[in-house]
Amino acid sequence: MNASRDQERNPERQGKNPVAPDWLVVITGPTAVGKTDISIDVARQLDGEIVSCDSMQVYKYMDIGTAKPGVSEREKVPHHLIDVVAPDEDFNVARFQELAEAAISGITSRGRIPILVGGTGLYIKAVVDGFLFPWEGASPGIRESLEEEAAQKRQDVLYARLEEVDPEAAKKIHPNDTRRVIRALEVHITTGRPISELWREGRRRKKARLDRLVMVGLVRKRSELYERIDARCDKMIELGLVEETKELLEQGYSGTLTSGQALGYKEIVRYLKGECSIEEAVELIKRDTRRYAKRQLTWFRADPRIEWLDAGVFESQEEAARCILALIKGKMAAM
Repeated sequence: MNASRDQERNPERQGKNPVAPDWLVVITGPTAVGKTDISIDVARQLDGEIVSCDSMQVYKYMDIGTAKPGVSEREKVPHHLIDVVAPDEDFNVARFQELAEAAISGITSRGRIPILVGGTGLYIKAVVDGFLFPWEGASPGIRESLEEEAAQKRQDVLYARLEEVDPEAAKKIHPNDTRRVIRALEVHITTGRPISELWREGRRRKKARLDRLVMVGLVRKRSELYERIDARCDKMIELGLVEETKELLEQGYSGTLTSGQALGYKEIVRYLKGECSIEEAVELIKRDTRRYAKRQLTWFRADPRIEWLDAGVFESQEEAARCILALIKGKMAAM
């Protein structure tokens, strides 16, 4: 369901949840753990809207391989940041952060709770901790020019320039730390703002969210998770992943694009090029997805704020959702 369309059809839902503007809920975990279905149940009971936090679901026309929520699922709860850009468009953490902040602001203005759902760790961290990535959108030429200047001149020339445009940052960056000096100058040239100002904004955003944040991580036993991964990969083939990949290539979207390197697509591209059999491609997808899930868990387990729940112990996704809901409401009541 389109978020704005939901507001038009259900104007009475606006302002229903008085705590919404103060809270951010995050539901994360490895791929195939069951985040999508459980989060929809949570959102319906909490009167929330889902902000997808998946670096590949932002791409249009890539539905099967990215396991996007289906039309029927999106009809139940408004979803944001799905089908945002074409497969050949640039998309990075800086752009995601900007769009996610806008979506969250819109959700809270309607008196509802934003629920960040997905497994892209850096994207979650960018929103939760308010990190700023202004240099992500900078022209490569700016950095190259500064690096060339650093190589040709003494380091103190660039540092003196930093002292002039951003004395606060200069006090925190060592004169010999060329990489950080160049980054600070690059940000100033690109945005017209001192990086120290952006640092302060990031700290304010992090502080504002620190106390009214609930982060839930879903896990399963490794053997169970791997079985679910294998089953999902087989299902993707049944649903038409090969045909979807063919269509993308026929539309001119190269397999060398960032979107084309997504799990599932890159292996099918190899099959279509005759580099492997379909059976080999499927096994590669399963293997690479298992490895990705392991990396995801390593990333998330480093965050002590995440409260972990074993999704495998519940008899149904509804029961899992009720448990998460109780955890969220308990946190809210304690404030």
